[in-house]
Amino acid sequence: MMGGAGAAEESIVELRSKRVYLPADETDGNRVLVDRLWPRGLSKEKLGDVAWIKDVAPSDALRKWFGHEPAKWDEFRKRYFAELDANPEGVTALRGTLVAKGRNTLLFGTREEEHNNAVALCEYLRTHRRR
Repeated sequence: MMGGAGAAEESIVELRSKRVYLPADETDGNRVLVDRLWPRGLSKEKLGDVAWIKDVAPSDALRKWFGHEPAKWDEFRKRYFAELDANPEGVTALRGTLVAKGRNTLLFGTREEEHNNAVALCEYLRTHRRR
């Protein structure tokens, strides 16, 4: 195989999260929107070359329950990770859009920059290796 990583050779993917309404910059690398809904007021043209993997977003029920309340963060992550575990197709689709060499930026729409699905998803991808 040319340049491919075998099962024994797992590449480390660089991940970060960023609010989708902030301007894109070259340090973003590969940009992936991970919200279920397209961000209000942004056209696809304005957002540019962005993959949209909405199947990895939290369920509507979980998103509404959480409401970006920091006090619910630990329980949100636990429930969201369980949803991701039950959604291997969505996680596989997301992993398929990530670049192995270089940065991947998961984009989110909420104003809450520390307690959101993209931050949790970065953690999930770091701790749950490809199966």
